[in-house]
Amino acid sequence: MADLTIIILTKNEEQNLKKCVESFRCVAKRVVIIDSFSVDCTVDLAKELGIEVYKHEFESHATQFNWAIENINLDTEWVAKVDADEEFTEELTTEIECKLDKLPDSVKGVILRRRVYFMGRWIKHGGKYPELLLRIFRVGYGMSEMKMMDEHLIITDGDVIQFEHDFIDNNKKNLEWWINKHNWYSNKEVLDQQMKTNTENLIKGNSAAVQVKLKRFIKEHGYYNLPMFFRAHIYFIYRYYLRFGFLDGTEGKIYTFLQAYWYRYLVDAKIFECEKQGVVMNKQGTLETSTIEVVNSKTVETLIDTTNMQNMIQKKSLGGG
Repeated sequence: MADLTIIILTKNEEQNLKKCVESFRCVAKRVVIIDSFSVDCTVDLAKELGIEVYKHEFESHATQFNWAIENINLDTEWVAKVDADEEFTEELTTEIECKLDKLPDSVKGVILRRRVYFMGRWIKHGGKYPELLLRIFRVGYGMSEMKMMDEHLIITDGDVIQFEHDFIDNNKKNLEWWINKHNWYSNKEVLDQQMKTNTENLIKGNSAAVQVKLKRFIKEHGYYNLPMFFRAHIYFIYRYYLRFGFLDGTEGKIYTFLQAYWYRYLVDAKIFECEKQGVVMNKQGTLETSTIEVVNSKTVETLIDTTNMQNMIQKKSLGGG
């Protein structure tokens, strides 16, 4: 068993939690969930599984995870972030058990490879595999970057290595939930665009960081410079045809259409609506409690100032200016 704490952020995850925990409980010394006041059986199930439960009001995924590492009294050498709809493969648990505690002191973070399943099918094409994500770090050397959307873990010092085996994103909830989730994500992405959160200087130059930075550079300096709405067409063609998304069958076709076309078009529609009405997207809560309300444009400067202050605090904590 590795000297590892796994943190899971939850809100109404009774359908996913058991398979998630059972995939790695043999390799982690400690498993903790940070629950955003679930109204299903998530907390009861967690207690049955012997998991520690903390409750904290949800603000954002980044804030929730950073609150966790500051407040759960981490007493292991390593900590990992795992979503409730994710699970470790047997090969990955073996690799973690064999390698993690033997890594040299200079190594502060570990990148894992993620494979995504949709409607039960592994999405191998369309640019979805493998996704390289920093998910394990030494306690005291990592945090979540403060972004409203598409936040990643970052390392404040030291080297990062990559493990060979995969973990799996395989949500068991239905398509209606997936669509509702991405409607919520679209609100967060619009707000992120309006606030122009920038934490690129905090992401170190490892392989996962290169992948993240490249995607964000193309998104910000390529995709978002294309004409609104038209760019969703181009992105779908790129993912489905040029990156061979069509090889993933009917499930892949549905996934790529919804994720690469419908979702991106929805984001543009909401940006258009906000610009037309002169408003800013409201700060988002949890999926179940979020609305598509917007706030008056007079609050834009306050929102941006708050984000800039968060970035300054992060820079100072990393020894920056």
